[in-house]
Formats: sequence, C-alpha cells, structure tokens
Amino acid sequence: MPNTPDRLIHPQLHINSYGNYLRSRFGFRVSKVNVDAGFTCPNRDGSKGMGGCIYCNNVSFSPKGTQSIIPIEEQMSAGITYHRVRLGTEKFIIYFQKYTNTYGSVELLSDMYYRALAHPDVIGISVGTRPDSLGDEALELLTDIARTKYVCLELGLQSMDDNILGSINRGHTLEDFVSAVNRSAGRNFDICAHLIHGFSGETAPEFLKTAKLMAELPIDSIKLHQLHAVEGTKLAELYRQGNFTPLTLEAYIATIADFLELLPPRVAIQRLYGSAPLEISVAPRWGLKNNQMWYAIVNELTKRGSWQGCRQSMP
Repeated sequence: MPNTPDRLIHPQLHINSYGNYLRSRFGFRVSKVNVDAGFTCPNRDGSKGMGGCIYCNNVSFSPKGTQSIIPIEEQMSAGITYHRVRLGTEKFIIYFQKYTNTYGSVELLSDMYYRALAHPDVIGISVGTRPDSLGDEALELLTDIARTKYVCLELGLQSMDDNILGSINRGHTLEDFVSAVNRSAGRNFDICAHLIHGFSGETAPEFLKTAKLMAELPIDSIKLHQLHAVEGTKLAELYRQGNFTPLTLEAYIATIADFLELLPPRVAIQRLYGSAPLEISVAPRWGLKNNQMWYAIVNELTKRGSWQGCRQSMP
C-alpha cells in the first residue's frame, strides 16, 4: 500500500477502523455490548406513525440474549462474559441499541444509562436514537455523562433523500438529522451516523453524495450497511411482490469502496455491512460470514491500491 496521507488509516485495513480508534484512545481492547432497554419508536407507537421503518425487524441485528424482559445488568453480564472469553476484552461500552433510546423521560434515561455505567469494567455508553427524538434534556444528560465517561450518540439517517425517507416510513427529514448533529456537536461526546445503501430510487452516484455530507458535518464515525429484507417486515413483502430488487454483492462492494475513498480519514468506520440470522433472512443472501463481508470490502481497496479519504478532495 502506498504511503497514506493520514496516520489514522490502518495500513492493512486501508480504513480508520473504530476498533483501532478505541484501542488508540484508551490503550487497550474495548468491546461494545448490546442491551435492550425496552424503548419503542415514534413511528411505531402512533406519535409519528405506525409500523416502523419498512426494513426494521430488530431481531435481525440483536443478540439473542438482549431482550427487554431481562434486566440490563443480566444482559450486560452475558455480553461481557462472551467478549472476555472470545476476544480477551478488558473494558466495555454498553450499546443501547434497539429502537429509539432517547425516547423517554429524562428520569428513565438517567436510570438506564447510570445502571449500565455502574459496572466497574464499563467505560462508557453508546446510545442509538433518531434525530427527531433528541430532546434538550436528553442532550444535557449525555453531556453530563461525557464529562467522566465515554459517550457515543448514534443517529440514524439512512438516506439523505427526503423522498426515500418518506417512502420507507422513516418519519424524519434530512434537516432533522443535520439539526440534531449540530445541536450535539461540541459536547465532548462522539457522534455516529447510520447509513443504508440500496434503497429503490437511489443510484450509486446519489448515495456517494452522502460522503460529502458526512465530511461537512462534525461526524466522528459511521455505520454502513446494505438494505436487506428480513421476515416480518414490509420490505420482505415488497421483495416477494417483485417491488424490491436487492443490490448484488459486487455492486455493494464497489460502491462502498468508492464511498470510503471519498470519506475523510478522521471518520472512524464502525460497520461496513449488515447481517441477519439465516432463519429470518430473505434477500439478498450473499452467503458470506461477517468477517468475509468485512474483508471483501477491505480487499477491494487493497486491489485498487486505495484507502479511506484518498479521493476526498475530488469534486
């Protein structure tokens, strides 16, 4: 690999990986442990809509041991034990993942967050939420926590096209996302953006414009994944009706590699793909394990002799 212009780029991975970022920041291995705190979403409970996003079935990306009926302390204990044995992890970030984890009273949020932080080996929290469900009280709570603990606020954008956001029953706009990011900036916590590639009506060049948006905003990390249909979703119905055509593996890899080349090295990469249990996966079914998906994209960058950010100044 040629000399890269930025020390943040891992020489073998060709990207600024989030795992490497955490190890550099803290000096030891850190793993994220998922928990389900029992929240819902405003586009599920009738506040903004019903049914949720057309692709959303949280079973598809949640470990089996994370269920809201199980106290978060028990969920944490199981996840921490798993990562200790599998990876030898020393410290942990508790990830409030399912649904909208700032969608509740500040008293409830405080109780959940501080219960997670009470574990002696937990160094911080990561909170997944929607940009239209981030009240001032929740922001102030996260700001207070970030004074002594690591905090990552994960905001779902998915697409910067408002027409697509409407068609997938997302319930918020690009303006909502930009506003939430700007309100969250400068508070001493990380901001992560979630993006999906493969929506009907969005071409690869249109998706690549999102890299420019990420570069313009104070985003610290991103999660990327392909649009995939799983059982129990409207998207699965659309696929079976012939109204959703999933991306090919080759098209996804090529576009994500293009995206990474346009993305500034300062933005850490938390995820490059999505996965679902085989028993509920509908389409696409690419037949690759998680590490194979990761390295399929890394290998594409290697083959090109390129890296994250190598084309960021290009129009």
